[in-house]
Amino acid sequence: MDAVIGVDVGTGSARAGIFSLDGTKLAASVTPIRTWHPAPDFAQQSSDGIWHAVCHSVRGAMSKLREPVTIRGIGFDATCSLVVLDSSGNSLSIDPHGAPEQNIILWADHRALAEAEEINRGHYDVLRYVGGTISPEMETPKLLWLKRHLPETFEKAGYFFDLPDFLTWRATSTDSRSCCSTVCKWTYLAHEKRWDDSYFKAIGLEELVSENYRRIGQEIKPLGGIVGQGLTLEAAAELGLKPGIPVGVSAIDAHAGGIGLLGAASGDKLHDEALNHSVALIGGTSSCHMAISREPRFVKGVWGPYSEAMIPNMWLNEAGQSAVGSLVDFIIESHAQGPSLAQQAKEEDTTVYDLLNARIKESEQEHAPGATTADLHVFPDFHGNRSPYADPLSRGMISGLTLSATKDDLAQLYLATIQGIAYGTRDIIDALNAQGYHIDTILATGGGTKNPIFLREHANATGCRILLPQEPDAVLLGAAILGAVAAQAYPDLRSAMARMSKAGSEIRPDPQTRSFHDAKMDVFRAMHDDQLRYRRHMYDAIHKEALVPASS
Repeated sequence: MDAVIGVDVGTGSARAGIFSLDGTKLAASVTPIRTWHPAPDFAQQSSDGIWHAVCHSVRGAMSKLREPVTIRGIGFDATCSLVVLDSSGNSLSIDPHGAPEQNIILWADHRALAEAEEINRGHYDVLRYVGGTISPEMETPKLLWLKRHLPETFEKAGYFFDLPDFLTWRATSTDSRSCCSTVCKWTYLAHEKRWDDSYFKAIGLEELVSENYRRIGQEIKPLGGIVGQGLTLEAAAELGLKPGIPVGVSAIDAHAGGIGLLGAASGDKLHDEALNHSVALIGGTSSCHMAISREPRFVKGVWGPYSEAMIPNMWLNEAGQSAVGSLVDFIIESHAQGPSLAQQAKEEDTTVYDLLNARIKESEQEHAPGATTADLHVFPDFHGNRSPYADPLSRGMISGLTLSATKDDLAQLYLATIQGIAYGTRDIIDALNAQGYHIDTILATGGGTKNPIFLREHANATGCRILLPQEPDAVLLGAAILGAVAAQAYPDLRSAMARMSKAGSEIRPDPQTRSFHDAKMDVFRAMHDDQLRYRRHMYDAIHKEALVPASS
């Protein structure tokens, strides 16, 4: 049997899946990866550690196969994290204390807040293609931080990679970059096939211009392409595969999820009309919302429009929430009943989510689904707002707490948190629809999409139907699809998406909850406006410069 491999490097693990050419998962394996937090807002990883985890997972997946297969191709996706290597390909530390193995600034690292704010004050034309505001999670603010705070590392660096591009470089020894990474996180203008010299000079990264962008990418390839001559002898030996296996151009993990999802609503062909009515929701530690259009759509506070960042000859708008799974876990673990609930879950061989969901179901016997939180509201920006306000200084808020802290109280706070996250998704969909989309379908994968309460509240809060893929791990499937196109098993990416991704179950909104969620959505937006007023008020009181977003 012919098969392809998908490799997904998320925030906490490296996974490998082996898929048949029709998108059926045959085997999979996962290996944890380590993150260091040397200071608040700092998050660091090791590229050597990640590559070892990738190899371990690929070998593990191959060992689980029940019958022999011929591997036709391999695709990689990863988080949009910054990898720094010297000119020989060895790690260069990005750690303030010089830890040698820590050479990755993780996507969630917010050390470059000041640099991002400084860039945004310049109102550069290229920022139109990142929703008008650059994020500290993107790479140019992080490069500027490195130049200012670790100048020796910046000077010695021979390569600045996005993590997906590091993986294909490590697999093939070919220094090409993906349109996905460079367009979405590095400000490459794919529709003009160029970097913006004036932007890099203006923000203080003129070295990159003078060296003709050698360190950040001179050969930019669209998704659906092939990298180099396939796996090198060294990489093949490490992965336990044969040399020369075609390697697909890599994707950011969320974008791989979009590739694995968006074909599910289109049948055997990927139609523009179906895309215009759909958004891919990729959940996890954070979440991403991917929408595709034939023409560019400028949506304030939403990243993009990105040319060819997911599907060739199409434009991508990318929204997201910086804390989703991490926020739900924080709410549970920081509550007085968190440790007791975790112990109960362990004793009963279940999860804290199942225990909380059961309590929610019990509390709803005399209420409409989700309607027990009329007096409890959560604004979910505990790690800033990525979309649609593009405000990294936004903070979480809770209204309606009492002196009681029982497990039932935790269940209601957990429900209100999920609802707050769902209203954030509704905010994003409303912003997208205001600029030409007609989104009524959410294709969902990852993280909370395995949680029935999460799915129910997202359907009811947004009014959209939720379509789950037949293959629940759409991110891993998306990476495998890139491998299948590299292997020329399909003529192009659109064909592979339509044929390898299939629709599974469907969740429809409950009309009896609409007025309740409309009212809570009003409260949600009022909480956002109130927070901005508080920020201005305190600025006036303490006479300090306030970083209030321009949108306010």
